[in-house]
Amino acid sequence: MMRMTRRMVGLLVPLSLLMPAAEAVEYHVSIQGRDGNDGSAGAPFRTISAAAQAAQPGDVVTVHAGTYRERVTPPRGGTSEASRIVYRAAAGETVVVSGAEVIRGWTLFQPGVWKVTIPNAFFGSYNPYRDLIVGDWFNDKGRPHHTGEVYLNGKSLWETNLLERVMHPQAFADGRDREGSMWTWFAEVDDRNTHIYANFHDRNPNEELVEINVRDSCFYPDAPGRDFITVSGFHLKQAATQWAAPTAEQIGLIGTHWSKGWIIENNVISDSKCSCVTLGKDRKTGHNVWMNDPSRDGAIHYNEVILRALEIGWSREKIGSHIVRNNTIFNCEQAGIAGSLGAVYSQILNNHIYSVWAKRQFTGAEMGGIKLHAAIDVVIKGNRIHNAGRGLWLDWMAQGTRVTGNLFYDNTTDDIFAEVDHGPFVVDNNVLLSEISLRDWSEGGAYAHNLMAGRISSSPELNRSTPYHRAHSTALAGLSNIKGGDDRFYNNILIGGIEPPPTASSAPAPARRFDGYGLWVYDTREAPLQAAGNVYFSGARPYSRETTPLVSTAVQPKPRIVEEGDHGYLILNLGSDLAQAATQRVTTGHLGTARIPKLAFENADGSELILSTDFAGKPRSETRPTPGPFEKPGQGELKIALW
Repeated sequence: MMRMTRRMVGLLVPLSLLMPAAEAVEYHVSIQGRDGNDGSAGAPFRTISAAAQAAQPGDVVTVHAGTYRERVTPPRGGTSEASRIVYRAAAGETVVVSGAEVIRGWTLFQPGVWKVTIPNAFFGSYNPYRDLIVGDWFNDKGRPHHTGEVYLNGKSLWETNLLERVMHPQAFADGRDREGSMWTWFAEVDDRNTHIYANFHDRNPNEELVEINVRDSCFYPDAPGRDFITVSGFHLKQAATQWAAPTAEQIGLIGTHWSKGWIIENNVISDSKCSCVTLGKDRKTGHNVWMNDPSRDGAIHYNEVILRALEIGWSREKIGSHIVRNNTIFNCEQAGIAGSLGAVYSQILNNHIYSVWAKRQFTGAEMGGIKLHAAIDVVIKGNRIHNAGRGLWLDWMAQGTRVTGNLFYDNTTDDIFAEVDHGPFVVDNNVLLSEISLRDWSEGGAYAHNLMAGRISSSPELNRSTPYHRAHSTALAGLSNIKGGDDRFYNNILIGGIEPPPTASSAPAPARRFDGYGLWVYDTREAPLQAAGNVYFSGARPYSRETTPLVSTAVQPKPRIVEEGDHGYLILNLGSDLAQAATQRVTTGHLGTARIPKLAFENADGSELILSTDFAGKPRSETRPTPGPFEKPGQGELKIALW
């Protein structure tokens, strides 16, 4: 027998590297399939979960038309951008993944009110009608709420905490759908059964489609590190999600669970009891730590969570770099997209997000169309966000962030809230039409070429010290409170209105919050603004140290949104004054460095930032760009296409 020498082994290694990699497989799923099949086109699986068990890096799972009532828990991800696992709806086919089940067997309890009794065993280990919504920064408004939900023909009813309010419903004044709030349900759970009562008014639930939430998610890994997964083209809906606090594991209707490199695209995502999409943290770094130890402030707890995340590898190499694009996201009572620490280096592009926190039965400090903690080098571009309470909330550590070309309207809290960020971050070419365009409790932001039709609220935050980071990194550089100012406002259009009455305060002006139209609200901030090329209409007032403001009294812009079929337009009158504004091109060199982190305003890859295009991608003048988000929009009454 010939003995293989070390030299022979060395000769064999290069030959093995030349062998072709295993060929990628396309698995098929069909409601006519069986999970015992091999997943081929001729013998498809019945469930997406069965395909997930089979799929390996590089494989594709194609799901055919139908409704799949399951939680997909991918046991593995891909290994790289080039070798990801792709889950996709078959082209041209409607594929629904639902966290709900159809419920029959309702009995009439009293006129209009029906009851169904379901054995607890039906729910397995998770009963959403026993599970209360809880978590850090959650406010239950004085009553219990469950993660379950009842749907009539796809529309969710309103949970109430008393059977009396099912039998005699009253319109809920805080919600945005008073008529809808009269359709109510109540549940009670004993040792053996779950009893659900619902007021269906004149409908017979046994002759309609009635569903109830039974799963805590539709698509979510049960462990971190399931990287490089694509989810494309599905209708994902109806999940009994729990409150996604930044100090907790954030389970969404679909979520990445502390992983890297996901693509969530071209989906319709709706009806989550709390959050629809989560790009959030894991459980190991802390799960509702403030609720479990209220003896210390929540900000202290979150700073400790950040340190624990760094200890287990929170970095570009391991976490984030997700793409969330071209999705329609609605009917989420907490957030359309939420992410604590896990969204770093991601792109959130061209999503339509609406009807977030529409019922308003509970509230809390983690709500919005998009709510991110640590939006480090995140690009938020081309999204339409409306009827979301708060549109975009950049909370803690927005650094290297760019918010560009987004449309915000009909948001009752504010369009953008920048909370305790030190910058640098850039907000440019956005249309902000709600009553409050910007709530700024931060510093180091650059705002350029925006249309702000609402108020600005400016406030320092002296009681919390929050982190800032090294350039394009999660590595900590230091902690600081927010004294305010150090922002840049270039080439914006600011439109006035009726100023709210000033709030009485005994605090000195630098520590006081100011709320109004225009940049005057920054006059007393500790760090000065850079401001130039801005145009003020309808009584909006400039920053006191601004040298070249253009205050126009010629016209009242009166911006409004008009929808015609599938298209939306902005109607407003900007007169002819815009051409007189003393604007100049906004670049990295023009913006300087943010005061606290001492970092430049640049692109996420470290290259120079140049605002060379407008809201629609139209090139801007290199020498005298037009103020606001639209380059050379014309004069007089304008009708500008937005979508």
